[in-house]
Amino acid sequence: QVRLVESGGGLVQPGGSLRLSCAASVSIFSISHMGWYRQAPGKERELVAVVTSGGSTNYADSVKGRFTISGDNAKSTMYLQMNSLKPEDTAVYYCNAHKDSWWDYWGQGTQVTVSS
Repeated sequence: QVRLVESGGGLVQPGGSLRLSCAASVSIFSISHMGWYRQAPGKERELVAVVTSGGSTNYADSVKGRFTISGDNAKSTMYLQMNSLKPEDTAVYYCNAHKDSWWDYWGQGTQVTVSS
């Protein structure tokens, strides 16, 4: 069983920054895809950013240029640096680790609230 634990969420003013962390109970070196998703009230869960084991990254258009996904293999931790936050970024942010349909794990989520 793989455990993913997110941290770093909180309340921040518009224009501010937060860094989310996702600590994995296994090495992240060989995980084919690790990503951040978010779900706002009344909306479906959506992809925010993903990084592959080869180092490729992909971002939702709404966060390009503001968010950066990265990983630290030595710490088995993935990060999401979020800058220039907007009220519409308010959501519960989830960490995901995926290899195939039989190996797919989620964290419990961390709340991010952007408000003045």
